[in-house]
Amino acid sequence: MLLLEVISGERLPKPERGKMRVHKINNVNKALDFIASKGVKLVSIGAEEIVDGNAKMTLGMIWTIILRFAIQDISVEETSAKEGLLLWCQRKTAPYKNVNVQNFHISWKDGLAFNALIHRHRPELIEYDKLRKDDPVTNLNNAFEVAEKYLDIPKMLDAEDIVGTLRPDEKAIMTYVSCFYHAFSGAQKAETAANRICKVLAVNQENEHLMEDYERLASDLLEWIRRTIPWLEDRVPQKTIQEMQQKLEDFRDYWRVHKPPKVQEKCQLEINFNTLQTKLRLSNRPAFMPSEGRMVSDINNGWQHLEQAEKGYEEWLLNEIRRLERLDHLAEKFRQKASIHEAWTDGKEAMLKHRDYETATLSDIKALIRKHEAFESDLAAHQDRVEQIAAIAQELNELDYYDSHNVNTRCQKICDQWDALGSLTHSRREALEKTEKQLETIDQLHLEYAKRAAPFNNWMESAMEDLQDMFIVHTIEEIEGLISAHDQFKSTLPDADREREAILAIHKEAQRIAESNHIKLSGSNPYTTVTPQIINSKWEKVQQLVPKRDHALLEEQSKQQSNEHLRRQFSSQANVVGPWIQTKMEEIGRISIEMNGTLEDQLSHLKQYERSIVDYKPNLDLLEQQHQLIQEALIFDNKHTNYTMEHVRVGWEQLLTTIARTINEVENQILTRDAKGISQEQMQEFRASFNHFDKKQTGSMDCDDFRALLISTGYSLGDAEFNRIMSVVDPNHSGLVTFQAFIDFMSRETTDTDTADQVIASFKVLAGDKNFITAEELRRELPPDQAEYCIARMAPYQGPDTVPGALDYKSFSTALYGESDL
Repeated sequence: MLLLEVISGERLPKPERGKMRVHKINNVNKALDFIASKGVKLVSIGAEEIVDGNAKMTLGMIWTIILRFAIQDISVEETSAKEGLLLWCQRKTAPYKNVNVQNFHISWKDGLAFNALIHRHRPELIEYDKLRKDDPVTNLNNAFEVAEKYLDIPKMLDAEDIVGTLRPDEKAIMTYVSCFYHAFSGAQKAETAANRICKVLAVNQENEHLMEDYERLASDLLEWIRRTIPWLEDRVPQKTIQEMQQKLEDFRDYWRVHKPPKVQEKCQLEINFNTLQTKLRLSNRPAFMPSEGRMVSDINNGWQHLEQAEKGYEEWLLNEIRRLERLDHLAEKFRQKASIHEAWTDGKEAMLKHRDYETATLSDIKALIRKHEAFESDLAAHQDRVEQIAAIAQELNELDYYDSHNVNTRCQKICDQWDALGSLTHSRREALEKTEKQLETIDQLHLEYAKRAAPFNNWMESAMEDLQDMFIVHTIEEIEGLISAHDQFKSTLPDADREREAILAIHKEAQRIAESNHIKLSGSNPYTTVTPQIINSKWEKVQQLVPKRDHALLEEQSKQQSNEHLRRQFSSQANVVGPWIQTKMEEIGRISIEMNGTLEDQLSHLKQYERSIVDYKPNLDLLEQQHQLIQEALIFDNKHTNYTMEHVRVGWEQLLTTIARTINEVENQILTRDAKGISQEQMQEFRASFNHFDKKQTGSMDCDDFRALLISTGYSLGDAEFNRIMSVVDPNHSGLVTFQAFIDFMSRETTDTDTADQVIASFKVLAGDKNFITAEELRRELPPDQAEYCIARMAPYQGPDTVPGALDYKSFSTALYGESDL
C-alpha cells in the first residue's frame, strides 16, 4: 500500500495494524482493489498468495503496478504503451550510427542505445563518439552511472547480466527505459509542439508557393495581352495585296498557334486561384489578395480588351485586300486606256499644226476639209475614253491608291493634250473654211466611206477593248451577268458584219467608178486613214477575241461554282458545330445545378463529359480547314449560314472554360468535404437545400433567398447575426452567395481547426515558457528549412526581459492567421 501511494501520488484506505493473517490479507486486498479501480484487470493474483510469499505472484503484481503507473500512460501517435515507447526510442536514436532499436531485449545489449538516448537529450553528459560497439560492458556501465548521477534514474540493471544473457529480460529493460521517457517528458512536449508548428508552417509555405506561382503566371499572361492588343489594334493598311495577305496569314497563325495556349493558361490560372482560396479557407488563413493589377478581374478585363481588339480585325484585313484588289484592277484598267489613247494621239498635234493647205490645189483643199471633218468625228468619238480615264483616276484618288501621284500626273498630261487637240482642231477648221468657197464637190463615196468607216472602226476598237477588259467577280450571279452581257454582244455581230460589208462595198464602188471613168486616184482615201485592210484586220481580231472571252468567262464561272461549293460545305459543317456548342453550354448549365450521385460520381461524369467535348475537337478542326479554303479563295460572304468562324471559335473557348470551371468547383467541394469531415449525405442535403432556394437556378442567390435557406436549416436569425454571416459568405459585398461559400460557412460552424492561440502555445513550449524564442532554439527543435523560414520572418522581441537575438513568436503566429500585420 505504501508503494502504491508513492508511485500513484494518491492516498489509499487506512491499513489495518493487526499482525494476524486476516489483517495482512485485508491490507493486500485494499491494494488490489486500488489497482482494479485504475482499470487494471488482475488475473490469477490473490491476496493469499501474496501473504504466503509466493515469489512468482508477487513479481507479477509488481510488474502490473509498473506497467500501469510507469508505462501505460506512454503514448506516441495513439499507439499502445509498449509500441509507443518503442517508437519513441526509434525516433530519438535514429541519427546515431550502430544503433537500431527493434525490441526491448537484444537491441540494448551493446549499451549504445542507452547512451544514445542520454546524448540526444543531454549531449554534455556523454561523449558518444568515443564509445565502441565491441565494449558493451563499458557502454552499459557508463549509461547506468550517468543516468543515476545526473538524471536521478536508479541503477535497476546489471551490465554483466545483460551481456552474459542471450536474450535480456524484456520487462526489466522496458521498465528501465520508461524511466528515461519520463525523465525526458519535457523534451517530448517540445517535440509535440514542434510537430504542430511544422505542420502550420508547411501549410503556409505551400500557400506562399501557390501565391508566387499565381503572381508569375498572371504577370506573364497580362504581359502577353499587353503586347498583343496593340498588334490587333494596328489598322494601318499596307500598299500591296501581298503585304495584306501576309498580315492575314499572321492573324490565322495567331488563332491556330498563339492564342489556344493562352486560353488554357487563363483557364488554369482561374482554377489555381480558386483552389488556393479554398486551401486558405480550409486552413483558417485569410483570403489571398493578388498584387495590384494582377487580380482575376484585371485578367478578365485584359482578356475582354483583347477580344474587343480581335473583333473586326479579320474583317478589316479582308476588306483591305478587297480594296487593294479593286485598286490594282482600276490601275491596270487606267494604264490600258491611257496607253490606247496616247497611241491614238501620237502625231495628232503635228498633223493639226501642218500648214499643207497653203500650197494645196483646190481638189487637195477640198480633200483636206473632208479629212478634217472625219478627224473631228474621230475626236468626238474619243471623248468618252478621255472621260473614262479621268473618272478612273478620280476613283483611285478616292480609294487612296498608293501610286496616285503618277496616275494624276499621267491623267493631267492626257487632259492637257486633249484640250490642246481641241484648240488646234478649231484653229485648223477656221483656216480651211477660209478657202471653202474655192472647194468643189469631191467623191461622195470616199466621204461616205470615211464617215461610216470611222465610227465602225471606233466600235471595233471599243469592242476589242471590252473583250480584253479585266473583270473581277465574287458571286455566281455576277459572272452570270457578265456572260449574259457577252452573249448580248455576240448577238450584235451579224449586224456589225453587214455594216462592214456595206462599208467595204462603198470602197469597191468608188474603185469601180474610177476605173470605169478612167479616173487616176492618188491611191488612198483622202478623207480617212481607215483602210479596208485595217477594217478587215480589226474585224479578224474581234473574231479571235470573242472565243477567248468565252473561255475566260467560263473559267471564272467554274471558279465561282467551286466557291459556291466551298460556301455550302462550310455552312453545312458550321450549322452542325454551332448548335452543338450552344446545346453543350446549356447542358453544362443544367449539370452544374443538378445533384445526381456522390461528388465523385458527379466529377467522373463531368470529366467524361469533358472528354466527349475534347473528342469533338476534330469537327472544329475540319471547320477550320474549310474556313481556310474559303479564305484562300477570297470568299467574303456566305448566305447559307449565320455562323462565322469567329463566332464558333469564341463559343468553343467558352465551352472549354465552362466545363473546366465546373469540374474545379466540384473538386473544391470534395476538398472542402474531406478537409471538414462532411459526409456525403450532408453534402447532398446542402446541395438539395441550396437548389431549393436558388429560384433562378443560376448557382447563386440573393440575401433574401439566403436568409430563407438559413432559417430552413435551423438558424434563428436577427439582423445583426445575419449581417455577420453575410460578411463571411459575401466578403466582397456583391449581394450574392455561391454554393461554395455556403458549404464553407456550414463546415466552419462545426469544424475545429488550428488557431493562432494554439500555435502561440506550441511556440511557448519550445521556448521553455519564455515570451520570446531564440534562433538557436528554433534550429534545435524544427527541421532546417522551417526553422530558417521562421527566423527570416519573425520580428525582434521588444519586451522588458529580452536578450540579444530574441524573436517575437506571438506576432508571427497571429500574422499567419491574418489577425495582425507582421
